[in-house]
Amino acid sequence: MTRPGELDARIAALAEAADLASGRLEDGLVETGRAVVEKAGARLGLGLETTVAALAGPTGVGKSQLFNALTGAELATVGRRRPTTSAGQAAVWGDGGEALLDWLEIGRRHRLEAGELDGLVLLDLPDFDSVEAAHRVEAERIVELADLVLWVVEPQKYADATLHERYLRPLASHVGSMALVLNQADLLSPADVGAWRKDAERLLEEDGLRAIPIAIVSARTGDGLPELRRLL
Repeated sequence: MTRPGELDARIAALAEAADLASGRLEDGLVETGRAVVEKAGARLGLGLETTVAALAGPTGVGKSQLFNALTGAELATVGRRRPTTSAGQAAVWGDGGEALLDWLEIGRRHRLEAGELDGLVLLDLPDFDSVEAAHRVEAERIVELADLVLWVVEPQKYADATLHERYLRPLASHVGSMALVLNQADLLSPADVGAWRKDAERLLEEDGLRAIPIAIVSARTGDGLPELRRLL
């Protein structure tokens, strides 16, 4: 695990690199670097006692159902065909996290008893392919701020071009802060689940993300949830 002092040093080094690059590289690249420094510094200033994990993905993959399954409560409205999550909501295990949630601009919060997930903030995000532009903007905003992004897919959408081309490939340098969650495994036979995982691994390797963890779960039956909790 990276320690706060090491993070401070990395942020300072990136800030120095951005300053040195000013006037030498394209302004857009320099400003992107400075924006990363600003966000990282703000996040570090809020402490590392709490981990923010976000459930992200396209419509109909079961993010909200998975959110409910992980929390053990019916906190999110579940919808298969149309977007039902218009703004991010949080489940918080244990005390604290209020300042962090204020920084994330998450208004809807559910406080849960501390347990094996003590110190975790789990976010249920709007669909990144929503027909509502505001939903897409909100999902992308929070993805940039989360400590860990769980990309949730299902048997038909795991190869979605938007997911791989717009999100996964550009984030290949953040391999340590992502995981792929293959949901709705109960719809497949054991043999098909194995083939599904193998093809997902192939796609991730093409994306430059060979090393990210993969969790195979069913939010409906609960299969695979203990393994997913260990990732959190």
